[in-house]
Amino acid sequence: MSDFLSLQGKRGLVVGVANEDSIAWACARAFHELGAELALTYLNDKARPYVEPLAERVGADLFLPCDVREPGQLEAVFDAIESRWGRLDFLLHSIAFAPREDLHGRVVDSSQAGFLQAMDVSCHSFLRMARQAEPLMPDGGTLLTVTFYGADKVVEDYNLMGPVKAALESSVRYAAAELGPQGIRVHALSPGPLKTRAASGIQRFDELLERTRERAPQHSLADIDDVGAMAAFLVSDRAKTLTGNITYIDAGYHVLG
Repeated sequence: MSDFLSLQGKRGLVVGVANEDSIAWACARAFHELGAELALTYLNDKARPYVEPLAERVGADLFLPCDVREPGQLEAVFDAIESRWGRLDFLLHSIAFAPREDLHGRVVDSSQAGFLQAMDVSCHSFLRMARQAEPLMPDGGTLLTVTFYGADKVVEDYNLMGPVKAALESSVRYAAAELGPQGIRVHALSPGPLKTRAASGIQRFDELLERTRERAPQHSLADIDDVGAMAAFLVSDRAKTLTGNITYIDAGYHVLG
């Protein structure tokens, strides 16, 4: 596979690794195995002990704090990348958040503050990263984010994250159109439900997993390594003519409507 697909010489930023079950970690591992140099971030001091050993396993050149809610932290990450590397070939945005009380209630009952916070962390932060990455990609590059089928169809108990992910998917399409002339490609990865720490906040998540398995054409679920493999392909030169896509990694679940 490495002969066909190589990331040798590419440098990428991975935002969103929380532990070994993270989508972002599977992607980071796939990037590393194909030869990419990486920068990883961690949310805060509480998260650092879980993420630092993973950063060491992939030989991360940079390991930096990044809470997009904290003024200046995101900008500091890109300043460090510019200072260390002078350029960036790809980035993965794999972060999302909604206050529990808003996530567990009806969308129409969501608070203004909760809605805005969910939109800022889960969607607008991707656009902020794109804006920071653009000058570091003079020869083009790839921007990836992570979405879910609940952006397109109503998924029981997904609630507030549905509208937020819908905004994220639309942002991917607009960013792909705006950055395409600079050779920057933009994609959203849309895996089926996965057992991650972020998913644990969704009510009755185990029931969602079983419903998805039963309904999917392949009667199976994707895992984080499947997502990592697709992410690695999309940032590679093999995918140089692809942009603006919502790429489903869900055993075909999305085709059933």
